[in-house]
Amino acid sequence: HVQLVESGGGLVQSGGSLRLSCVASEPIFSSCEMHWYRHVQGKERELVASLSTDGTTTYANAMKGRVTISQDNVKNTLYLQMNSLKTEDTAVYHCVADPCHSDYLAPWYWGQGTQVTVS
Repeated sequence: HVQLVESGGGLVQSGGSLRLSCVASEPIFSSCEMHWYRHVQGKERELVASLSTDGTTTYANAMKGRVTISQDNVKNTLYLQMNSLKTEDTAVYHCVADPCHSDYLAPWYWGQGTQVTVS
């Protein structure tokens, strides 16, 4: 059973930076499309950034130019570098693998999330 564990969230002042990490318990990046979503209670989940298995990256307009998604295949870790943070970026950030193209993996996986608070 694959687990995704996020870390790196916290409290940061407006204009500051954070780097979120997501460690996968197994090497899934070659089989799964990877994403960072964020969620504010009472609102719909919002896609922040995506990294496909061919290395293509895409970003939500709200954060384009301020975030970078990347991965380290040796460490099985997905990253989200966030700069110039704004108060409206406050949310729980989730690491998501969806879809996964392998007979040995479930179709998708979600991490438990890490809280980012921008003051």
